[in-house]
Amino acid sequence: MIRIRHRKLVFLLPGKNSPSSVSLLPNRTRLCTALKSSSSCHGFWKGSSHFKASLSTRKISASTSSLSFKEQIEAESRVEHAGLLNAVEDKYEGIVIEMKEPMDSAGFIPLLRASMVKWRQQGKKGVWIKLPIGLVGLVEPIVQVIKYHHAEPDYLMLVYWIPDTPDTLPENASHRVGIGAFVLNKNGEVLVVKERSGGFKDTGVWKLPTGVVGEGEDIPSASIREVKEETGIDAEFMEVLAFRQSHQSFFRKSDLLFICMLRPRSFDIQKQDSELEAAQWMPIEDYVNQPYNKKHQLFKYPACTSTPRISTMILRKRATDCSNL
Repeated sequence: MIRIRHRKLVFLLPGKNSPSSVSLLPNRTRLCTALKSSSSCHGFWKGSSHFKASLSTRKISASTSSLSFKEQIEAESRVEHAGLLNAVEDKYEGIVIEMKEPMDSAGFIPLLRASMVKWRQQGKKGVWIKLPIGLVGLVEPIVQVIKYHHAEPDYLMLVYWIPDTPDTLPENASHRVGIGAFVLNKNGEVLVVKERSGGFKDTGVWKLPTGVVGEGEDIPSASIREVKEETGIDAEFMEVLAFRQSHQSFFRKSDLLFICMLRPRSFDIQKQDSELEAAQWMPIEDYVNQPYNKKHQLFKYPACTSTPRISTMILRKRATDCSNL
């Protein structure tokens, strides 16, 4: 057995040689270095019967070492009472740890190891570890065996799959969702803009107002908001006309764009100077027939798909107007 000691905390790891004492290193190698001669770092967490014996805080042998008898008793007693991390069970036989109290890695790692043993014995599967930004120092010692999942402005999420079966934890969000606003006035003109920055800068392309749907925001609300922000036009959501999907568009994420039709409630344009060079009402045929839209399938398809429906709606609107004369 290999005995690892740090701040009078003792952990037993499987080894081929007689018991010996190894210092616990102050960085990420503290979980793996002592195992290089006996098993991989991955095996340290997921090994066979050695895993349970090596991580259990209650199976401490009385093997000899350089420690005095008193030091051994004190160290083993403290490991015995190391305890487990506070956690809750999720609906999928997993565990969620939400770290809130200040803790250093010297205190965190023993608790994590003991907890993993317990959860494996209980047949738990996925482990989610939510770390507030103030505790990001706990990531470095464990990141070789516990992987990143995602990050938000106020926390990091780490994950670990306990059983020796394929990992079925859901991946991080794979898509970004955006909207394109088709705002059509009674004259059959569509609201279009020229962007000051981004991929359409200096291209001369007139495009629909577009934007990203915010967290917790509905697609109709996002379309109304983007139109107001970019052009000053108040509008009413009517329906989704079309959508398209693209891949590798934003830091390897896929993209979903929903083309929404809106009815204008005001007509005087007040463009957003920080983002737009210009904004105007353009005949819908002129918008569709722009060379850029014809050349790029991702823009051509929603435009062409929407045009017949819009034309029909225009004719119906004009017929209704005439019948009311």
